[in-house]
Amino acid sequence: MSAGDQKGGAEQDAVPLAKVWPEAERAECLARGAALKWASVVFCRPEHLERLSQYRKRESQRTSSIHTRLKSMIQSYLEGVGWGLEQLREARLELREASLTVKKAALECSRNAETVKSLERLRDVSVSHRQLLAAVSNLPRLYSVRSMVLETERLVESRRLLEAHARLMDLERWQDDILWQLQGAAGTAAGTAAGTAAGTAALSAEDQELVDEYFSGVGRLVDALGKELWAVVSSALALARQNPTPFVSAVRIVEREEALDRALLEERGATRGTSRPLPPGRPRCWRACFFQVLEEAVSARFRSVSYLHTRGPGLAGHLSALQHAVMADLATVRLLLEHCVPPHYRLTAAYLRAGHRCLHAHLAQVSSWDLESGEIFAVLNWVLHIYSSPDMMGHPELVSDMENVQLGPLISPEGLEQLQHKYVQSVRKSVSEWMHKALQVELQDWQRDQEPDTDHEGFYHTSLPTIITQMLEENARVARMIGESLRDQTIQMGLYEMENLLNRFREALVDFGKEHRRDPSNMKNKFYLHYLLASISNCIVLKKSTESLQKQQSCRSAGQFSRTPPNPLAALDRAVRRACRLVMDQLLQELQPLLPGLLTRPWLVQGDPTPKLCRVLERHLELHGRVRPPCRQRLQEEAQWLTAVEYVRALMQRRLVCRSAEERRQLAQQMVQDDQRFREILHGLEGEGSAPEVNPLSLLSVLADFIRLKDPGMLTLEVSGLAAKYPDIGEEHVSVLLDIRGDVSRDNRGAVLDLLEQSAPPLPAGYRPIFTDILVPPSGMAFCLPSAKCA
Repeated sequence: MSAGDQKGGAEQDAVPLAKVWPEAERAECLARGAALKWASVVFCRPEHLERLSQYRKRESQRTSSIHTRLKSMIQSYLEGVGWGLEQLREARLELREASLTVKKAALECSRNAETVKSLERLRDVSVSHRQLLAAVSNLPRLYSVRSMVLETERLVESRRLLEAHARLMDLERWQDDILWQLQGAAGTAAGTAAGTAAGTAALSAEDQELVDEYFSGVGRLVDALGKELWAVVSSALALARQNPTPFVSAVRIVEREEALDRALLEERGATRGTSRPLPPGRPRCWRACFFQVLEEAVSARFRSVSYLHTRGPGLAGHLSALQHAVMADLATVRLLLEHCVPPHYRLTAAYLRAGHRCLHAHLAQVSSWDLESGEIFAVLNWVLHIYSSPDMMGHPELVSDMENVQLGPLISPEGLEQLQHKYVQSVRKSVSEWMHKALQVELQDWQRDQEPDTDHEGFYHTSLPTIITQMLEENARVARMIGESLRDQTIQMGLYEMENLLNRFREALVDFGKEHRRDPSNMKNKFYLHYLLASISNCIVLKKSTESLQKQQSCRSAGQFSRTPPNPLAALDRAVRRACRLVMDQLLQELQPLLPGLLTRPWLVQGDPTPKLCRVLERHLELHGRVRPPCRQRLQEEAQWLTAVEYVRALMQRRLVCRSAEERRQLAQQMVQDDQRFREILHGLEGEGSAPEVNPLSLLSVLADFIRLKDPGMLTLEVSGLAAKYPDIGEEHVSVLLDIRGDVSRDNRGAVLDLLEQSAPPLPAGYRPIFTDILVPPSGMAFCLPSAKCA
């Protein structure tokens, strides 16, 4: 073949190769490009061409090595494919032989099926023989079932429990064996009919009914034995002190039954589907029944504690009897019954749990009753203190058992809160009634025809504050025995009731004052003022008691009450202010007949009725000394203020207008003498009352200086000083003073009033106005116009 033909054949081969594997042409192009790139780098200079032969030789060797590896790889691949094909040929031959063997076995089976049919009669005879054999073997047992049932019943009735249980176990085992044999025979027959080697099937209804009827006495024996067992368990506490043998027998029987239940369940679980079914009535779970009966017995023991006279004072005795009964039973369980049961029973702990649940239910029932405060206190004290004390559940010998028993609260927190609320409401009702009675007694004391009692310090008082204070203190002390929370609630309640009492007390004072004003000469009101002063002293005592109660409250109790906090101190202050006002009204009432004689011409000549006023004032101040401080000082200050105001008010009546300088001097001198008399009576208030510049008595001497002033031209300066000391003085007051002088010209009057109007200072902080309370009557007109209305 020529070279041209070879080239043409190569091109013909290359075209289909590129069509089949287009990647090959791309790879060849990349290889050529890479080779050209490499050659351009290596032979970039002419002197490098001398090493061309070396590079050619090395590349030819590399190419031959690659060809050799490719051939070796292809050869190994071809050898593996050939070995695999050989294995497939051998497997096909073996499968052909197995298929022929299976066909021969199927033919043999079809021939033997007809032969097996001839053996069915023999199989039926074998089943019948097995049933007859079971019947013959069980005949002695079947004949003795009834007699054995009767004997076991006699053993149960005589409480020979262990022997009765042994016989009962034999009867149950016979019943179980017979049922299993009958079920096995039925299963064999069912397997034969189905063409299997073995099988199980349920008994027919007739067979099951026959067995149940024949062994019906066994079920009655189980019930009778259980009844006796639970009777023994329920009376275990009584038997433990006399003869614990029946209780020990009952526990042994319970453990036998528990072991049988466990064995049957384990056998059924290990061989599920092929084991015997559970016998009728299994599992009995008599251990759980044991603890259930024990709890019922504990509950019955609690119910046996006398419920007679449980209500009222008998409730505390009932709880005490419960305590003694529980502790006696716990001692019996711990010292006697605990040794009669296996250790894992933990009988003491079980009794603790049962007793706790029964007590919880019983106390919940007791708490639902309509209890009085004493009964609620007994329940709370028993639950919160006695139950957990060393005399009961905190007993040193019960510590280890209590640590392993998780007992909840004897009464839930919600129940305790409700019980405490009921206690507070019950106490509140009692406190309200007692306060009402105490107030009625106080009102009756006010009508007595004798002076109020005095204490060791000489102060007036009645029984009201003593009754109220002792009542609230006693309630707080009793509540403190339960806990701080109940004490705080009780104190809070007491403060509410005290506030209500003080409001009613203030209203009673108002009515007392109205009644006295209607008939001042009534002999029943002979000691009206004395009882007003006693009421003020009572309020001071109640204030100290209130502050003491408030200090007893814990800090955290302030935000525990949703209602507005009580404010008995404010009610006390209102009552004291009302009583002081009534005392001052009485003083004013006694001074009133004497006031018209002040600052008149007879008064200017003779000095009357100032001595009488001083005697009335002195008598009142002496009575004010029977009031506890600080109200004593308050009353004396008010008396001082009242005297000064009424004196100045009498001056403002224009009863005396001076006609000469001598009369002005006499008027000022008489006013200074009156001031000295008042100061002698009220000497104890110097330095204790108001500041000197606002002292009401000092006003008399200031006004006397104003009237005594000889030069009318100096009145402007005098009025400015007067306005500086008493900034509430008005133009009408100054005008009256100018009228009383009788020597002020119209120009001086206008200048003084203009100055007063221009220099009116504001009232300083803490200043008590005095001229504001003094109204000036309008001046009389010299004549009235016929068509005008007189002012």
